[in-house]
Amino acid sequence: MDSEVFERFRSGDEEAAKWAYSKFSGAVFALSLNILRDPGRAADATQQTFIKVWRAAGSFDPTRAIEPWIYTIARRTAIDIYRAERNAPTLELVDTADPGPSMDRVWEVYQVRLAVDQLSDDEREVVRMSHFEGFTHPEIAERLDIPVGTVKSRSHRAHRNLLVLLAHLEEPS
Repeated sequence: MDSEVFERFRSGDEEAAKWAYSKFSGAVFALSLNILRDPGRAADATQQTFIKVWRAAGSFDPTRAIEPWIYTIARRTAIDIYRAERNAPTLELVDTADPGPSMDRVWEVYQVRLAVDQLSDDEREVVRMSHFEGFTHPEIAERLDIPVGTVKSRSHRAHRNLLVLLAHLEEPS
């Protein structure tokens, strides 16, 4: 987030808040869905998360990254909804509730989505059809009306580019 948009966000600027919503709502929804297992409740959690983000924007520490802050609020909001709907004591939920993905996992998924978005349109389409929709190379070739060899070369280029774009996620050995 550039410093101007960030400062506008912290001061409660509506356009900056809309930007944050458009940028992060997909990941917040995915995190909420993982915890709540229901798209309707996940949508409610997403809305509640951004209301909380909006209200707390002025207290956000500008020396920290905004993404983990938003995802922490989202995770807590989804868990609160889960607990409220279960109407069970918190101690029982600690033992039985699925805590959802870790913040590290959410961050990695977010980084992969950013990297995929940086691919060329042709490469991104092949990666999404292959990994997110589960199509084989021949099926992709048929749907895109291109030769299988073209699908394979786009896939190879895309994966090579993703290795470079995601190198920062590799744990040191």
